[in-house]
Amino acid sequence: MPRKVQRTNTISIRLTDEEKLDWELKAHAAGLSISQLAREAMNRVKVMNVGDRAIQIQRTYQIAKIGNNLNQIARWANTYTNTIEAVEVITYLIAIEKALLALKFTKGSEE
Repeated sequence: MPRKVQRTNTISIRLTDEEKLDWELKAHAAGLSISQLAREAMNRVKVMNVGDRAIQIQRTYQIAKIGNNLNQIARWANTYTNTIEAVEVITYLIAIEKALLALKFTKGSEE
């Protein structure tokens, strides 16, 4: 039989009456104490450090810029749909879209 862990440290959290009731109801529904519920919830949280957050913000900004440029190119291609250049541009747009989708799914699988 596993040894019971002795927990001696306490953390206080201020809650509204509604938040406290919500936590109590969730804990009861899960068959847990509020402490167990909080520990389980905290164990599922991934915390990003400041550097990671800055990289994510920059990445999002760069992808948004790429999206804006692609929209401008797509508008041009839709305007000049009968030219060979438009067909070539659309081909490149499709390739870029596939690359961006691959990036999105690669990044999403890390989280």
